Amino acid sequence: MIRLYLFAEGQTEQTFADNILKPHLAKYNVFLEKIILIAHARRKGKVHRGGGRKYEPMKDDILRFLKQEKGDNVFFTTMIDLYAIAPDFPGLNQSEKLRQHPLQRVEFLEKNFADDIDDPRFIPYIQLHEYEAYLFSEPSCFEFIYNDCLDKVKILQNMANIYETPEFINDGIETAPSKRIISQFPAYEKGKVADGSQLAELIGLETIRNKCPHFNSWLLQLESLTG
Repeated sequence: MIRLYLFAEGQTEQTFADNILKPHLAKYNVFLEKIILIAHARRKGKVHRGGGRKYEPMKDDILRFLKQEKGDNVFFTTMIDLYAIAPDFPGLNQSEKLRQHPLQRVEFLEKNFADDIDDPRFIPYIQLHEYEAYLFSEPSCFEFIYNDCLDKVKILQNMANIYETPEFINDGIETAPSKRIISQFPAYEKGKVADGSQLAELIGLETIRNKCPHFNSWLLQLESLTG
């Protein structure tokens, strides 16, 4: 039996992991034991979690959990965004030369992350470019939550059609996946914790992994932890 800790960027990822990843991985005897919001600060002995764009508090928190759990059947992973990633993230400056090659760039950053944590049980995953990219795998899902929105769904679908994969929808301040969705569905901004997971469930995990190869590679790693 494999026990897995997941450090999530925010509550949207936390809900997605709990509702969708947890039951899926259990089929492979990989049990998602804890889904922890990433740390962004530590003050007076208390860890502050969720959001935040600071690398060191996140790193220190991950290392603390690694020290607490010594078993070789315990693994650790992340769900953090490439979009607006911490400016002090290891290798970030060097990765700028790969900006036109997002998959190579994110893999380069994940390797730097793994090297910095330096524990074979740590499996870094950085989302290309953020969680909302998954929802462009099948934009028609929005029809089941929002009313009278066929024209808006078509706009999102046309955006998705431009890219080889939804994961390549970029990291511009106004053009990141979440920003594009909010421009058509303003209510998503406040309701994304619940809606984000529900929309992913409507799409289905298989469709998301078929459309998002970097996400699929990570999921394959987690599924194979039992050997």
